[in-house]
Amino acid sequence: MKLAMHVHFEGEGAVVAAVAFEAWDAPEASKTWTTRIAQAPKAVRGEPDLREVPCLLQLLGEHGLKPEMILFDGFVFVDAQETPGPGRHLFDGLGGHVPVIGISKKSLPGLSAQYEVAREEETPPLLITSAGVDLGAAKARVRAMHGRKRVPTLMKLVARLAKNSD
Repeated sequence: MKLAMHVHFEGEGAVVAAVAFEAWDAPEASKTWTTRIAQAPKAVRGEPDLREVPCLLQLLGEHGLKPEMILFDGFVFVDAQETPGPGRHLFDGLGGHVPVIGISKKSLPGLSAQYEVAREEETPPLLITSAGVDLGAAKARVRAMHGRKRVPTLMKLVARLAKNSD
């Protein structure tokens, strides 16, 4: 099973959501999970924002999930020199056994066009970073995901679950 994951911070806490899927072009999730975190970690000023990592790990542990691959809204690396971002820390936190693909709508100054994937004409590209899977393969998989718009259907779903969970 592959998982798309998203963390939504609200107040002092956060909600983490995950959706499972088997095929890259799956139009819907085979199963969903959410975890509410009462006290989310705080961002440390002047350092990379890694608050998502413990939240993502908590959901995986709480539900006993062992995915073959994780996609999340964010960056694995924050520049072309592969400075670790949240996704790399997640990959390391899982012992380097679960490939992680970061998908972001925002660009970072240190990431060139080689990280871009256009899924829809005349829209800004998504930025793809990865650990444990070749960048070219990661980009091809994201490009193959269901949805005719810029952001794949399952990435929209997991973000909605995290933001609207009560």
